[in-house]
Amino acid sequence: LNSKLANRSFALKAVVEAARAGVTVVSLCETGDAFIMAETGKVFRKEKDLKKGIAFPTSVSVNNCVCHFSPLKSDPEITLKDGDLIKIDLGVHVDGFISNLAHSFVVGDAPLTGRKADVIKAAHLCAEAALRLVKPGNQNSQVTEAWNKIAKSFKCSAIEGMLSHQLKQHVIDGEKTIIQNPTDLQRKDHEKAEFEVHEVYAVDVLISTGEGKAKDAGQRTTIYKRDPDKQYGLKMKTSRSFFSEVERRFDAMPFTLRAFEDEAKARLGVVECAKHELLQPFNVLHEKEGEFVAQFKFTVLLMANGPLRITTGLYEQELYKSEHEVEDADLKALLQSSASRKTQKKKKKKVG
Repeated sequence: LNSKLANRSFALKAVVEAARAGVTVVSLCETGDAFIMAETGKVFRKEKDLKKGIAFPTSVSVNNCVCHFSPLKSDPEITLKDGDLIKIDLGVHVDGFISNLAHSFVVGDAPLTGRKADVIKAAHLCAEAALRLVKPGNQNSQVTEAWNKIAKSFKCSAIEGMLSHQLKQHVIDGEKTIIQNPTDLQRKDHEKAEFEVHEVYAVDVLISTGEGKAKDAGQRTTIYKRDPDKQYGLKMKTSRSFFSEVERRFDAMPFTLRAFEDEAKARLGVVECAKHELLQPFNVLHEKEGEFVAQFKFTVLLMANGPLRITTGLYEQELYKSEHEVEDADLKALLQSSASRKTQKKKKKKVG
């Protein structure tokens, strides 16, 4: 149901269609969030205590901005231009069951060549490979290796150290993860894990035309989530009232400061909460100026008879013409294989 809200309620589509030259990023973020709230408001109306709504605030990250850009009205205005590569990232939940997706495209209609086409195609193929590799019995490291190989074949890099998380009810950052392009230290520390039946993952691919190093460039953080394991007696009255509103409205889901009626009070109240780690920040990250970053994210349920992708994107293959392609024979075969094994299973049962 919540995947329908993320896809077919046109939350993503609404933002994509509104993304034209001259439109501000903040208005796109507001469009996405308003759609999610309106559509989730139409379901389970009788269950007054059932929480539903935004599982990840709409973010619109442009060109070399990697992720989490969801500005406030009081922030300097950023306006889209033709040729901008934009990444739209959003999430929906109903009763804590989460459905996340992200999509990349370039503003303006023309088919693309060059580096923007390379990076979007590479990211799309990484997502398609993951759909075929994130299945019961496989290891998370298999996905990491495939992503590195695909990115390299397009002369791109996966963004270093980014994580895709297992999803659980009310939990957007479950314990099992898939890491992208780890450093030697990250590779050593990252827990190997096997995918199991009935698990759910938000598979998040971020690919760059550059070296793949994402840095916090000091842009204001606007997205946070409550850390249920942390406790602290807040001293400031503004912080206390802000935090109680966070608990009441968002529980442990990520939220944006834009969702508060009094933005100035929210900006003040968040400081003490973040300082004492009651809230975890989703920092705005950037690749080097002049590079381009593409992102695709989908949510997948690991069924006994194959992966079930519950969020589908809006990728249009014919728009991206790259002179590069996947060279590895095993990966080529993987990408050409069917992503769903359901029909094969049924046929076998009939024969038996």
